[in-house]
Amino acid sequence: MTLPRLALSVIGDEIGPTLDEMISFAHEHGLTRLDMRTVNGRNLLGMPKEEVIAISRRLEKEGITVPTFVSPMFKWLAPGKAATTGRVDFAFDPADCPVKEVVAHAIQIAVILGAPHMRIFSYLRYQGFKPEDLWALNNDLEKLMRLAAHYDITLQLENEPVCNIGNIAELAYLFTPRQADPQAAGEDGEPEDENEEECADPNGKQIYLRPLVDIANAWSTGEKPSDADIGTLAPLTTAIHLKDRDLAGRRTVPLGDGDVPWTAELRRLLSGVQAHQVLASIETHCPHDGRNATAKSLAGLRRIAAEIGVEVV
Repeated sequence: MTLPRLALSVIGDEIGPTLDEMISFAHEHGLTRLDMRTVNGRNLLGMPKEEVIAISRRLEKEGITVPTFVSPMFKWLAPGKAATTGRVDFAFDPADCPVKEVVAHAIQIAVILGAPHMRIFSYLRYQGFKPEDLWALNNDLEKLMRLAAHYDITLQLENEPVCNIGNIAELAYLFTPRQADPQAAGEDGEPEDENEEECADPNGKQIYLRPLVDIANAWSTGEKPSDADIGTLAPLTTAIHLKDRDLAGRRTVPLGDGDVPWTAELRRLLSGVQAHQVLASIETHCPHDGRNATAKSLAGLRRIAAEIGVEVV
């Protein structure tokens, strides 16, 4: 069986904080894709559109495309809820958005960057969470999905341990049929309108909400993803995050240097993917030595991909 190829990208600020550092690394390693999250320590969601336009133009001039706006959407407290988490990496306060309409601004940033994907979360973890809360607490996700469908941007929901969808099992449960949008079905179980089916139904023609599978995040929580859960997520997967963990040391290390059995895990996931290409984003998470660790991760991915016969482009 031929496995889908991997479209290689790196989250820019994993290399270094400045745009110059990101671009020089990309040129040095022959990269043409950078996922964008922060520049100079500032999240793009907190920037006015003029700053994002300047960043986008610079990247375009350098021959670099942006597959994903690595947004912090919903990596904050849910309305009326108290978080049960501690320290949160790359957390965001919606009050820091330069405009009132955070959802519209997020989509505008993705459009400016030319990014066909946008990463989102499931609110910081709180007691009593139910999957339908993502739609029931307010209508922000619904608005985001409608705008994503309008602009043809895929929302990638990541399993993030500090959030309510924190592991692979929780992600798979959300994406079981009819869980992806409880409001998409009426009392008879049929979609209420064609647009909602198009936006959210896992069995629909086009899915604008997909799982962003982060296997290292799962292993960091002690989870060893089941075949059943991977089998649920793989057919819907068009993007993955790649990093590695020293499990005993409870720290992130360059891809291939840790305890996650990446050769087996990558083969298992890709065996069920239906897309001919998967966006593979390096998320190094080694801020003390980001540039070198990211370079090692690139080499690690290419080595792992070669072991399972997967093309990296």
